[in-house]
Amino acid sequence: MSEDTAGLDHVLHAVGPRLRTLRQQRGATLTELAESTGISISTLSRLESGQRRPTLELLLPLARAHQVSLDELVDAPPTGDPRVQLRSLQRWGSTFIPLSRRPGGLQAFKQVMPPSWPHCEPDPRVHEGYEWLYVLSGRLRLILGEHDVILTPGEVAEFDTHIPHWFGNPGPEPAELLSLFGPQGERLHIRARPTGR
Repeated sequence: MSEDTAGLDHVLHAVGPRLRTLRQQRGATLTELAESTGISISTLSRLESGQRRPTLELLLPLARAHQVSLDELVDAPPTGDPRVQLRSLQRWGSTFIPLSRRPGGLQAFKQVMPPSWPHCEPDPRVHEGYEWLYVLSGRLRLILGEHDVILTPGEVAEFDTHIPHWFGNPGPEPAELLSLFGPQGERLHIRARPTGR
């Protein structure tokens, strides 16, 4: 048996106990995990006991359910380059740079909004979750329920996204902000000046 094959076998044998530990840390039963992943209870049990060899088709939904990356799930060895490779996305005319790689749970983004973005009237919306915004540069207009505020560099807003909200860049230069978005709903906290000032 080659050294590479022996190393792969060691990694695959360690997946079962890691799956059991992750499930137990979350306080989930095999039945609950089966419901959330679509994988049968018997298959999950055999994976955890090492009687079934893990495949990508089984590991992907399990990584999602446990909110860990696939590398963490299989305890992949480090690649040697610790830098996170950030790939920006263009959405609705704005640039988003994901800063977190963990599926589900809390998501972190840097957003760069072009001047006077978006080029439309405010249209507050609601959705599931909770959001935290930190302005790095430029200005950010936030409409949140009955509040209409301008945030400047160093100011923060956090709110339950069940409250109708909208934000955009009212200024003549790009605006940059950090955004954390998570599934939990909490109380609104705002530290910013009203637009009338």
